[in-house]
Amino acid sequence: MLVQGGPWALSVISLVLLLWQEVSAIDVPLDLKQPPTIMKQSLKDYIVDPRDNIIIECEAKGNPVPTFSWRRNGKFFNVGKDPRVTMRKRSGTLEISFRSGGRPEDYEGEYQCFASNNFGTALTNKILLRVSKSPLWPKEVLEPVVVGEGSPLVLACNPPPGLPPPLTFWMDSAMMPITQDKRVSMGLNGDLYFSNVLAKDSHTDYSCNARFLFTHTIQQKNPFTLKVQTKEPYNDTSSVNSTDPYGGRKVAETTPNFLSPTGSDSSRMVMRGEKLKLECIASGVPTPSIKWFKKGGDLNQKVKLDNFNKTLRIDSVSEEDAGEYMCMANNQIGSIRHSIYVQVKAAPYWLDQPSNLVLAPDENGRLVCRANGNPKPHIEWLVNGGPINSNSSLPNPSRKVEGDTIMFRSVQIGSSAVYQCNASNDHGYLLANAFISILDMAPRMLGPKNQLIKVIENNRTFLDCPYFGSPLPELRWFKNGQGSGLDGGHYRVYINGTLEIKRARAEDQGTYTCVARNILGKEENQVRLEVKEPTRIVRAPEHQSAIRGTMARFDCRVKSDLTLPITVTWLKDDKPLSLGSRLKKDEDSLSIPNVHEGDEGTYTCTVKTEIDQDTASARLTVSEDASLSSVLPTDRPDSPTDLELTDAKERNIRLTWIHGDDHNSPVTLFVVQFEEDRWESGKWQNLSSYPGDINTVILELSPFVNYQFRVIAVNSVGQSRPSLPSQRYQTSGAPPEVIPRGLKGWGTKKNNMEISWEPLLDTERNGPNLHYSVWWRRKDTGEEWSNVTTVGAKHIVHDTETYVPYEIKLRAVNDFGLGGESNIIIGYSGEDKPTAPPTDLRVSKIDSTKVNVHWTPVDPSTVLGEFKEYRVYYWREGSMVKGLRVNKEKKTKGFYSTVAQPTGILTDLQPYSHYRIYMVVANNRYEGPPSNHVEFRTKEGVPEAPKFFKIIQRSTDVIHLEWDKPLEPNGILIGYKLNYQTVNGSRVGLMQMQSFLPNVTTYTLRLPERAIRYKFYLAALTQVGAGEVYAEESPHFTNEAYSKDQVDIATQGWFIGLMCAIALIILILLIVCFIKRSRGGKYPVREKKDLPLDAVDQKGEDGSFDYHSDEDNKPLQGSQNSLDGGVKESDDSLVDYGEGGDGQFNEDGSFIGQYTVKKDKDETEGNESSEATSPVNAIYSLA
Repeated sequence: MLVQGGPWALSVISLVLLLWQEVSAIDVPLDLKQPPTIMKQSLKDYIVDPRDNIIIECEAKGNPVPTFSWRRNGKFFNVGKDPRVTMRKRSGTLEISFRSGGRPEDYEGEYQCFASNNFGTALTNKILLRVSKSPLWPKEVLEPVVVGEGSPLVLACNPPPGLPPPLTFWMDSAMMPITQDKRVSMGLNGDLYFSNVLAKDSHTDYSCNARFLFTHTIQQKNPFTLKVQTKEPYNDTSSVNSTDPYGGRKVAETTPNFLSPTGSDSSRMVMRGEKLKLECIASGVPTPSIKWFKKGGDLNQKVKLDNFNKTLRIDSVSEEDAGEYMCMANNQIGSIRHSIYVQVKAAPYWLDQPSNLVLAPDENGRLVCRANGNPKPHIEWLVNGGPINSNSSLPNPSRKVEGDTIMFRSVQIGSSAVYQCNASNDHGYLLANAFISILDMAPRMLGPKNQLIKVIENNRTFLDCPYFGSPLPELRWFKNGQGSGLDGGHYRVYINGTLEIKRARAEDQGTYTCVARNILGKEENQVRLEVKEPTRIVRAPEHQSAIRGTMARFDCRVKSDLTLPITVTWLKDDKPLSLGSRLKKDEDSLSIPNVHEGDEGTYTCTVKTEIDQDTASARLTVSEDASLSSVLPTDRPDSPTDLELTDAKERNIRLTWIHGDDHNSPVTLFVVQFEEDRWESGKWQNLSSYPGDINTVILELSPFVNYQFRVIAVNSVGQSRPSLPSQRYQTSGAPPEVIPRGLKGWGTKKNNMEISWEPLLDTERNGPNLHYSVWWRRKDTGEEWSNVTTVGAKHIVHDTETYVPYEIKLRAVNDFGLGGESNIIIGYSGEDKPTAPPTDLRVSKIDSTKVNVHWTPVDPSTVLGEFKEYRVYYWREGSMVKGLRVNKEKKTKGFYSTVAQPTGILTDLQPYSHYRIYMVVANNRYEGPPSNHVEFRTKEGVPEAPKFFKIIQRSTDVIHLEWDKPLEPNGILIGYKLNYQTVNGSRVGLMQMQSFLPNVTTYTLRLPERAIRYKFYLAALTQVGAGEVYAEESPHFTNEAYSKDQVDIATQGWFIGLMCAIALIILILLIVCFIKRSRGGKYPVREKKDLPLDAVDQKGEDGSFDYHSDEDNKPLQGSQNSLDGGVKESDDSLVDYGEGGDGQFNEDGSFIGQYTVKKDKDETEGNESSEATSPVNAIYSLA
């Protein structure tokens, strides 16, 4: 059984995307004015196929849409004058067509694209266009090559120079590759090298081939004929030939000698990031072996040895790979060495690439362009494609160039531009565009509103909140509208607005709100997070063998979140399984009746939900019959035995074991587990796994761990039981190799600083007596480092000055030595209350909902901490609308500003109101004293929507409207405006309008037709204009009443009166019935005396039993049925149910006399009731 889970892959992908977003440049929404940005361009070294049209790409975005122009070989390229060249619409991409003739070679050269709009110009790299070439092999006549046996030989290839260079390989006339081995191999230059020649090498068809990538063609060189001369005849004795390649002939042994490279040393220059290949091919008899060394150290893990150890390869070279490499060729006669001096140069590469910069007016910023290379690159700045200091560039007094940095101070609207950084040295160049855009914009959310995110419990989760604003907004996250912001601990907020929940739990479910805020306002968005249980296969299919003709059944029982629909699919050998009439799938299993050989294979159950999945597999083996099945049963393998530890070294050891019985199913995998008795005694953990055909491995170990090992064998049926443990092996200790993480320093009081870090994991200690050595000193004072050693994960520095910076570093130490030292970080001592208030607080540009706030800033030294913001407290003292009560709750708004004359905008005010404000300065812990108080009154605005709006339809031809004045009129109401129009599905009629005075709150509209429906739009008015519209639609004419709060029919007076009348009538009838019964009215049972009883009680449709016969629907016996007034009497009587005897009733209905024998059916009663003439009895009979 093989089980796999799916959610981890989604988490990895999500994390990669998030990290890419975090380092990407600012993305300005395209609906805003902005300079151009290059989105796509061709490669710097651009080789094209001469058989195709040439496409040179240049795509850019911007607002307004950019226009494009090109330069070729440094001069303006007029695209319109060349009939073969066209430029794509809304793009700068060039297409050069040769359908009507022309040579692609005529268009080779250096191209550069310029994308421009009103705000600047962006450039592409200089694109060197070259046409691919695949020249023919020069015609030549090759003389036969004659060489003595045992001699070295080189067959030269010399392929024709192509663009790009071709790939070479050697083949014979049958198009079969020439066999290569330790003795015969192809060199890096394409030549075929023989360390020594054997008689069997004599052939007439050694041919070098060149494959050209662009044209997909292979060209073949004329073949070589090789003749090998021998001194003695060939001895075909098999006993000799099996071990002697020379067939018993005496061939002189020779010391090694290098065929490539020649001499005792050579040099090689390689560019950083490129592939390095070093080659040593030697001649000699016997064939020499090649070994590689590096002076001053061992070969690192990047080094790979190819071509039978003749080639040393490093796929991506870095500066530390430079140095002296030595190859040694040796055989039993002697050895020889060759040194290769590798020098690593570097074209420029980015350390800090400039990125787009968005600033608000009066803000400061900078563009940084840092690159490295060998030799060190030269940095040059351009603006809009021209030198930054030329006379043609835009003058900008707020801009200052300082080497690799451009500083911007107090920028203003209109100074937007695109800047280019060019870093170049002898080996290449880098070109980067970065625009500066000056915008003044309140925050806005760029992502979808109110997203629903579903995640699996315990998974890493990311909630996105892309935003934009200028100045750059501060973004904070809240859960369920509470708290002071989510960051740290379980949460992490990225610079792009994404909130990471490191491990989602059930209690993390809820509504998360991201709030972006700057001095111009705020904007928020919500994300609903639902945490779901993981989808798991709890009963997985098991490997099984079935006899031909029987049934096989695979289980697949699933446990999942009840709110997530699941889909279960089955695969056979990784292909969808066709479920026809034979194969049956139910909720928990797959059944295969009447199995045959075609059913053999691996069956996989896959369970998917919209957010995760789980899979499990098992193999079905079909046997021909029961006897065969019993002959070759399959089962899990036996445990490996006899574990042995040998070749112990400081950090590794060899483990050897003996295979157990595989039970007719080969072992495919061995899993080595370990247990250590110092940190987690008794817990077995996987160390590594190995193929099933080996029984000895070298285990890589950690320092200061007391190991023991066991091995588990795996075959197609399942896992074996673990082997018995090996003997223990304790590795030696070592200094700590991991630098403690999370180092920080921050004051918890005004006169201290707490230095803290994350302690090392137990397996990272590497030795006993782990402790930490902490250093700190005041920054920029030149004082000596202070030091303390502690076993804990924090240290408090006392008696510090208030909020001063410290340099801090840390290292771990154990009994074996010092670990690595951390980078120096900057920490701060504690904060205190700011001592000075902002002064000269004043307001300007008072509007109905916002006001500009101005103040004189405090001296930074009085903040006594990290400056956080200037915080305005404001509240509504009252409304200028008479009699309107208001909420006087205090609100706050923060302004981050460090300029000399700060200003901010206070928004979300209530119109036509009296406000009071004051300001404080705040650091991370405290607020300072308040400024002077300022009062102001906001201007009149438009009103809110009416308090309610009811539509009441009392009849089919009249609609009555009612409403009430707004809760917040935001000024003096001057009336109401009512717009309405007929609606019929998606069709609407002409809009009609009515106006009303402020004291009018009702309106009646007569309907021309009963089926007509209207939609009404009601708004209150002030002098400023119409306010928020309250829209309602009239009901269908069949409805009794309608309003926003639905009118209940039970509350109407006419309905209550009708119900009371009906209840009174029912009460009177019940009283009459009671009186009649009490005074002995005619009893129905008497009239039914003569009716026979049903054999079986009948049951009604409602489930109750009906004790009456079908005769109940006929007139009562005893009532008048004929013209002569004859009356029959009922045969039914309680006498029928007694023990015999005659029974009679009094007038009040009570029994008289004793029970007697039942009367004959023909007996006639002589006394008729005379009570029918009574008014009461008449009413009773009606009832």
